[in-house]
Formats: sequence, structure tokens, C-alpha cells
Amino acid sequence: MTKYEKEIYDIINSSAEHLTAEQIYGQVRQKYPGVVLATIYNNINRLWDAGLIRRVSIDGMPDHYDRVKRHDHLVCKCCGKIADITFDDLTSSLHQSLGEEFLYYDLKVFYLCPACRQKSSEQQNLK
Repeated sequence: MTKYEKEIYDIINSSAEHLTAEQIYGQVRQKYPGVVLATIYNNINRLWDAGLIRRVSIDGMPDHYDRVKRHDHLVCKCCGKIADITFDDLTSSLHQSLGEEFLYYDLKVFYLCPACRQKSSEQQNLK
């Protein structure tokens, strides 16, 4: 693992947030000021290809990166905030339904986060 891969891996695995490549770049630059964004993308892709990090893709948003520990995601349809949630593991149910092996699943539940729900409620009250 290169020094950049290790740094990116550590940043992703120690973060409670779901960081974009640009956010990771900002953190890596604090330690390695000469690093360029292309290096960040190349190393992220190597880590993802190796199965050491997860890519969270949501239409209309930049990819976010996360640790590989088994969990699912809540995505606010209004502000785009991503939060972790853990549902029962669906692996055995999917195996039974599909009748064959699969690589992995990525469950995202779309909702309105509490802050956006409150903002929407306040706007409704103003009308």
C-alpha cells in the first residue's frame, strides 16, 4: 500500500461521514501538500477495486466513500445527507430469492432527514 493509499484508507475508516474525493483530497493535502487530485482518484479506485473501501453512488451527486463494515444508508432526498443505518442482513434472503450467488448488495433508503422535515414543516406553517 502506498503512503497515499494508506492515508486515504485511514481517513475513510476513521470518518463518521461519507466523504467525497474532494473532501478526502483536502484532508490528504494537510499532510502531503504536493498531492494532486488525480492521485487521490487513482488511489481511491485502487482501494475500491481491492475491496478495502465502499463507493456510495447516488444519482446527481458525487460519489462518496465509506468503510466496508456491513451497513446500509439513509439518503435525504432534499439535502443529500447520507447517514448509516443497520438493517438485518439480507444475504440469506437474497440467496433464497435469487437461487444463486451474488457479489454484494447496496441498500439505500431515501427519506427526508429531521432537519429538512422540520424546514418543510416550518415553510408549510408560513403559508
